[in-house]
Amino acid sequence: MTAPPGRARRELTLAVAGAALAGGLALSVGGQTWITATLRRPAPLPPTTTELTGGTLAPLVPAGGLLLLAAAVALLAVRGAGRVAVGLLVAVAGGVLGWSGMRALLGDADVAAAAVVGTGSPGRELTAELHAAWPVLALLAGVLAVLAGLLTVLRGRGWPGMGRRYERTPSSGEPVPARPRTDEDRAVDAWRALDRGEDPTDPGGREP
Repeated sequence: MTAPPGRARRELTLAVAGAALAGGLALSVGGQTWITATLRRPAPLPPTTTELTGGTLAPLVPAGGLLLLAAAVALLAVRGAGRVAVGLLVAVAGGVLGWSGMRALLGDADVAAAAVVGTGSPGRELTAELHAAWPVLALLAGVLAVLAGLLTVLRGRGWPGMGRRYERTPSSGEPVPARPRTDEDRAVDAWRALDRGEDPTDPGGREP
């Protein structure tokens, strides 16, 4: 069943906005520091601190953000089965984002930091501090993308395409109303009358 034009446009707007917002959020949190790792070394060496971004710990987060931004544009450009395919892609990208954020929240920050920074020789101690706000936002971006993708899969076939307008088309027997004449139209008619040798101010026709 096809949704009314107004409802279809609102649904399309929600899906596009959801995918674009999720993509922008994923790109933003991917560049933030998710873990601050401090490596304590034997004296007299000072400790070193390394900031690990979301893109370093979960490379699929910024990649998913770029994909979602491209998909938001594609939702406007395609129709029918193509739009449903884009919706599936959006939902999958959202699932990957959500999994990446959840993995960072539930995983061991020390283990994740050690996998990237390493500990090197014995006597070194690595501690890691998780900045949970950024993985949470990645998780929320994933949920938003999944919702936008599912909405597209379920409802996208009936949405309008780019540039399509919902206008009432006159029936075969219904006359199309004439466009009102403007001052420009009357000026053009006057010049045409002069070209034919007629006086445009004389309703009787040609000049004697």
